[in-house]
Amino acid sequence: MAIQKEPGQKGVNWSNIAVGGIMNMVTTLGQPLEVLKTQMAANRSQTMLQAMQTVWSRGGVAGFYQGLIPWAWIEASTKGAVLLFTASEIETATVGLGVNPAVAGLLGGMGGGIAQAYATMGFCTCMKTAEITRHKQATAGVKPPSTWAVFADIYRREGIAGINKGVNAVAVRQCTNWGSRMGFARLAESTIRSVKGKGEHEKLGALDKIFASSIGGALATWNQPIEVVRVEMQSMSKSAGAAGRPEKLTILNTLSYIYKENGIKGLYRGVTPRIGLGIWQTICMVSFADYVKAWVKK
Repeated sequence: MAIQKEPGQKGVNWSNIAVGGIMNMVTTLGQPLEVLKTQMAANRSQTMLQAMQTVWSRGGVAGFYQGLIPWAWIEASTKGAVLLFTASEIETATVGLGVNPAVAGLLGGMGGGIAQAYATMGFCTCMKTAEITRHKQATAGVKPPSTWAVFADIYRREGIAGINKGVNAVAVRQCTNWGSRMGFARLAESTIRSVKGKGEHEKLGALDKIFASSIGGALATWNQPIEVVRVEMQSMSKSAGAAGRPEKLTILNTLSYIYKENGIKGLYRGVTPRIGLGIWQTICMVSFADYVKAWVKK
C-alpha cells in the first residue's frame, strides 16, 4: 500500500481519502458475512446453519443486509477514508526510512486501524451491531423500533458513551486487524517476489496480489476473540441482568465472562464467515486499492 511518490512530490497524498472511502464502500458487498459473523458471536450456542436460519427468519434475503443502511454505509465511507490515508502515509514514511515492506505494512495497518476506530467507527459499529442483534425482540411479540429510535434511546439513556460502547474493543480489533492484514499481505507479496525471482520494486500480477491479500485476510482472523468480545459488549440480544454477565462491561471482564460461559470455542464463534469477510476486505483495501491509487496518480 506504500505510495510511490513522483520526483519532487512533497507532502501527503490527499486523494487517498477519496480512494479509501470509495473502496471501503465496495467492501459492504460482504454484509451477509458480517451479519452471519455477528449473529454467531452474539448467540454462541448456535451452529452456522442455525445462525443462517435465524437471520433468514428476519426477512429472508433482506435479513442478511441488516445494519447496511445507514450504519454500515456511514461507517464504511468514513473509516475507509481514514484507514487508507493514515496507513498509506505511515507505510510510505517507514519504507522511506528503509523499513522492511512487511513491517511497514504492519505499522501502517495498526496506525490506520486505531485512527479509524476512534475517529469514525465507535458509534457506527455499535449501532450496526445493535441493528443486527436487537431483532430478537420480535420473537417475543415486541415490534422492534426503528434504527433511529434505537439510536435516540441509547443516546438519551447513556449519552455519547452509550453510542460509543465497546469503542476500545473496536480499536484493539482494528489495530490488530489491519496491522495483521497489511503486514501478512506485504509479507506474502515479498515471498511471491522471491519465489518468482522478481526485484523488490517489480510489479506483481493481479492474481498474485489477490492471492497475497487473501493470505493476509485469512491469517488476520487470529484475533477473533477480540471480535467476539466487541460483539458481546455492543449486543442487544441479551438482557444486562443475564446470570454471570457483568453489569459494566470492559474488555477483560467480558472476555472472562465469555470464556466461563462458552470456553475457548465461544471465543472463536463466527470465525468461519469472518475469514471470508476478511479476505474480501483485504483484497479491496490492499490489492484493488493499490491499483486505484496508481490510476488516480496518472
